[in-house]
Amino acid sequence: MPTGVTCMRPIRVLTWHVHGNYLYYLSRARVEFYLPTKSDGSPGYGGRGATFPFGNNVHDIPAESVCDAEFDCVLFQSRRNYEVDRHALLSERQRRLPGIALEHDPPLDHPTTMRHWIDDPQALLVHVTAFNALMWDSGRTPIRIIDHGVFVPAEARYTGELARGIVIINHIRERGRRLGGDIFEMLREEVPIDLVGMESKPLGGLGEIFPPDLPAFESRYRFYLHPIRYTSLGLALIEAMMVGLPIVGLATTELVTVIENGVNGFIETDPRRLVEPMRLLLDHPEEARRIGEAGRQRALERFDIGRFAREWEATFAAVTGR
Repeated sequence: MPTGVTCMRPIRVLTWHVHGNYLYYLSRARVEFYLPTKSDGSPGYGGRGATFPFGNNVHDIPAESVCDAEFDCVLFQSRRNYEVDRHALLSERQRRLPGIALEHDPPLDHPTTMRHWIDDPQALLVHVTAFNALMWDSGRTPIRIIDHGVFVPAEARYTGELARGIVIINHIRERGRRLGGDIFEMLREEVPIDLVGMESKPLGGLGEIFPPDLPAFESRYRFYLHPIRYTSLGLALIEAMMVGLPIVGLATTELVTVIENGVNGFIETDPRRLVEPMRLLLDHPEEARRIGEAGRQRALERFDIGRFAREWEATFAAVTGR
């Protein structure tokens, strides 16, 4: 090695397996991730698991070994991580490490006055959408917004051969009005729509599809329906855009900054006004393909995985002084 050149090791981040899809995309950052594991199936302690093809920068570490390991940063992905796991797993020295709280959702208790669970001017709070940042009261904690980044297999491209729509939501019945279960039920009386996700079969759905297989599976459908009233911007929706499915949804939350009505999808606040554009897409396959391709280009521009990885690398470097 030439004199004066230092080989800097990658930043080491402790985090939890909370949202598998997000963690999979996050692992594209050039950072070493360590996931605590427990054999009792505790939420967040599943480690790498078998669902996602993580690279060799993602490591399992037994929960009881965390306090003896060396990390540069701790990434908290849930309130439990911060309020319970931090004290149960980390040593006193590790609790002084730079901390980032990653907030996946908008405030659920109250949309405008809910105070965020982390209140630390020395930490950093990362929101995944500008809408989430707008609605949370983030208190004294500095915030940063990092838009989602996704990718789909090159062969997963829109065909639209099935003259049906698709909805992809887990546990839609128990999650109720917020996730739009009633809207889905109403709209499928007007147009043919299939439901995919955990616990969808009791509602006449198709059940759960292995997440890495979803892009190819949904590529055959004519459009993607997003009936959710109040949520963050779902990764499944962005993946559908990347495939080239036209998006039909409610004009709420961050989606209004992504979909331009009639150009790359259709959004309305009155769900009854979505019936006509869904029928248009069913009756005119070439128009559906045109709108879906416009959406795909929008997704490629805004949700590029390279940009996403670079923003996270810069964020980890900033909080660790690297």
